[in-house]
Amino acid sequence: MHDIRAIRDNPEQFDTALSRRGLAPLSSAVLSLDEARRRAIQTAEMAKAEQNAASKSVGAAKASGNDAEFERLRTLVADKKAEVSAMQAEAAAKDAELRDMLMTVPNLPQADVPDGADEAENVEISTWGTPAKFDFAPKEHFDLPAVGRNMDFETAAKLSGSRFVVLSGGVARVHRALAQFMLDLHVDHHELTENITPVLVRDEAMLGTGQLPKFSEDSYQTTNGWWLIPTAEVTLTNFAAGQVWEGASLPRRYVAHTNCFRSEAGSAGKDTSGMLRQHQFEKVEMVTLCDPVTAEAEHERMTRCAEAVLEGLNLPYRRVALCTGDLGFGAQKTYDLEVWLPGQDTYREISSVSSCGQFQARRMNGRFKADHDSKPEFLATLNGSGLAVGRCLIAVLENGQNADGSVTLPAALHPYLGGKTTLVDGKLA
Repeated sequence: MHDIRAIRDNPEQFDTALSRRGLAPLSSAVLSLDEARRRAIQTAEMAKAEQNAASKSVGAAKASGNDAEFERLRTLVADKKAEVSAMQAEAAAKDAELRDMLMTVPNLPQADVPDGADEAENVEISTWGTPAKFDFAPKEHFDLPAVGRNMDFETAAKLSGSRFVVLSGGVARVHRALAQFMLDLHVDHHELTENITPVLVRDEAMLGTGQLPKFSEDSYQTTNGWWLIPTAEVTLTNFAAGQVWEGASLPRRYVAHTNCFRSEAGSAGKDTSGMLRQHQFEKVEMVTLCDPVTAEAEHERMTRCAEAVLEGLNLPYRRVALCTGDLGFGAQKTYDLEVWLPGQDTYREISSVSSCGQFQARRMNGRFKADHDSKPEFLATLNGSGLAVGRCLIAVLENGQNADGSVTLPAALHPYLGGKTTLVDGKLA
């Protein structure tokens, strides 16, 4: 959410930043509502002062025996009480209206984010590794003989519908090994703190990270009001909700492996083949909560943590800076990591690492004190995939495929697979 004081101080800057996202100016509407809210608050305070003054006079009139004045003042107090109540209700309504308006306005892009209308104008920053050259036509993950029937979309469709999958045998074990490898790398080498969090959360948690109120259709809600998390960003970031932490305890760097759930509303016909876009999937998520002064360095650090997973698995990838038109709602700057998929002969997103500034912390009232004598200020929050496990499985299978139909598995996974190195007909060998 945005700081109303910053909008008051520099409305032109606010509108200019929104225009970089392709949005119309909004400062006039925001400030008009803010002024109405402030007037309502001031009127309520004046009415309350008049009520208090009249209340004091009631006692004096009673003590002096002036019954007529006593009755007049008592009636005045009653009238003022009703007026105060009405004014306070109007002020609260205006305050809620302003908050609701600001809750739907996306974060403002950082100055160094490239301008652009959509993903076609994202900017490649760097590449790592060289895509393999095959002496045969490489297949997509779901057509690989090594996978066989161990990636079963038909059974999943019978159980749940489209965009679900049942993994079994060696494929399931490789998937599990990938998640374990990621967690061990982040905990043992990147010094992230591992967490196991709920996948069901309240409205407040989804509001805090920005999934609500604007993007409710993208997530699943249970009949009793809980939301299934689209990513552990929601739970891990909300650790800060309502807290005031000591600056010495920052940064706090977290990681969690969870199931994630997305309705994929509006994505009909997009990436429907195989496991690329599922309603239920697993992800290892990273979140950092820090002093805003260190946020830029933490963004680079988190991105390197994600890149280390790909490098550890020897998967070619590239880092891409998202342009203003492709930024997520809560992000002020995002790097996407795109892994090479030979079956599609292209790079595909496998991680998004975003710096959100104080945008989410302001929504959830997450603060810190730089030192004992400092006033609390809002934290900076960052989040990133480290990585999407299913998409990583796709990359491992496609990049490791051989002419005989087998898949050679990355050396980093061998210890997690009992020393097995190859996938053949859905079995480890």
